[in-house]
Amino acid sequence: MLVRIGAGLALIAMLALALWLYARAWAPSRDDYPVQGVTIGSADGPVDWGTLAAQGADFAYIRAVRAQDGRDPAFAANWRGARAAGMRYGAVIEFSACRSPIDQATGFMTTVPRDNAALPPVIRLAFSAGCARRPGRDLLLSNLNTLINLVEGQAGKPALLNVSEDFDAAYDIGSGINRTLWLDGNFFPPDYASRPWVMWTATNMRHIDGVDGPVRWNVVAR
Repeated sequence: MLVRIGAGLALIAMLALALWLYARAWAPSRDDYPVQGVTIGSADGPVDWGTLAAQGADFAYIRAVRAQDGRDPAFAANWRGARAAGMRYGAVIEFSACRSPIDQATGFMTTVPRDNAALPPVIRLAFSAGCARRPGRDLLLSNLNTLINLVEGQAGKPALLNVSEDFDAAYDIGSGINRTLWLDGNFFPPDYASRPWVMWTATNMRHIDGVDGPVRWNVVAR
């Protein structure tokens, strides 16, 4: 009996390891999603941009402003690295309900250079551990609209909204603001939000050469 139990536990461990290794390497098929790329920030450490581009990252969205503590310290180096590697690149600002939208926009405008070659800016909408405030929907949408207008004025392009599932459940962003949606969903295309998505974070578990640790791997709908 003990031998059978031991063999069963070993099999479970082997299956768990196989699933973990599969998840680390998984990305959606290029036949279904020809354009794929990453989100990068200071938490990812130093990036070998040439290697990352060679591994099939067509674009990189680079975090410029963090939700609670302002500028991402790795932004300038990552921005230069993505450009030098010949990748398409854009900037991300993380929205915070605990900070003035004008202060957040100022952080974006003083961090991200004007660059006609850059992709449209992205505003990340997700609850963060450092901000417990949950304003009413009307106030949140008003503040978000202020931020969007200022960020778009700097970038010269309409912004994308990268909305997490729980944030959208709380505020129904898709019906409140008419901007392109980028949604989340590990391994399975997302089915939340009131409008179709154009971008999808297909996994936040992918390991790829050029970055030390898992990355958020994103795809564009056909």
